[in-house]
Amino acid sequence: MFSPRDPSDPKIESVRPMVYLNRRVSPPLPHLIFTNMRPLFVNVLSAALAASTLSAYSPLVSAEDARPAKVVFQDDFEDGDDRWEFLDPKTWKLNSPTGESKNGSIEITDRKSEYAPPTRSPGHVALVKDLEVGSCEIQFRVRSTLDTGNHRDCCVFFGYQDSSHFYYVHLGAKPDPHSGQIMIVKEAPRLALTKNEKLTPWDNDWHNVLVRRDVESGKIEVFFDDMETPHMSVVDKTFGAGRIGLGSFDDLNEFDDVVVREMD
Repeated sequence: MFSPRDPSDPKIESVRPMVYLNRRVSPPLPHLIFTNMRPLFVNVLSAALAASTLSAYSPLVSAEDARPAKVVFQDDFEDGDDRWEFLDPKTWKLNSPTGESKNGSIEITDRKSEYAPPTRSPGHVALVKDLEVGSCEIQFRVRSTLDTGNHRDCCVFFGYQDSSHFYYVHLGAKPDPHSGQIMIVKEAPRLALTKNEKLTPWDNDWHNVLVRRDVESGKIEVFFDDMETPHMSVVDKTFGAGRIGLGSFDDLNEFDDVVVREMD
């Protein structure tokens, strides 16, 4: 379970709560700030600063797009990885908060995988157990641990029906028809649904990823660090609700602080 952390913990800056806001918070009115009533000044200023900070770390949506959401899954790996199904367990490891890294996380340790999908698709797949969602948000932190060039990537799986039917996001460093796109696997090698041209700026640091999906409209949005402007998006209604997961096509990544929200 998630627990309060020391403010000096570098992880704490990246755990960004998702809040549905209809508009940006306006600054306090001057006639409230410039008052002789010191308690009122302190209260108003504190509230404004808190709201401003929250706005900076939260994606903003318009009133017509705002939808209630509830957390249906979260994992910071402080208590293990029993809630995950690894399609090739040999290529994954659990980092313990009491170990060398001082951080609970899961990590891909080998580019090669013994998992052989029916068609050309990612070889490293970790699926959340006992969870199927339709309209949802999938949010997590990820660190690429090896520079493999243009296709350096991590993947996010959703609408997963089985090994031959699912969506996934390929966050490849340099986009092409097989990299840096929202993909679909449907009884055939993966096919790009997007024509994204944005680079994914991988380095050795932690990054924040959010995938937002609306089953009713078919809209899929992917955010990378910037939680207000989609890195890529598409509309597709091929698959409905399904499992979700994390992984890579054939690269090395470390994952942490996974949160899944189901939208009504």
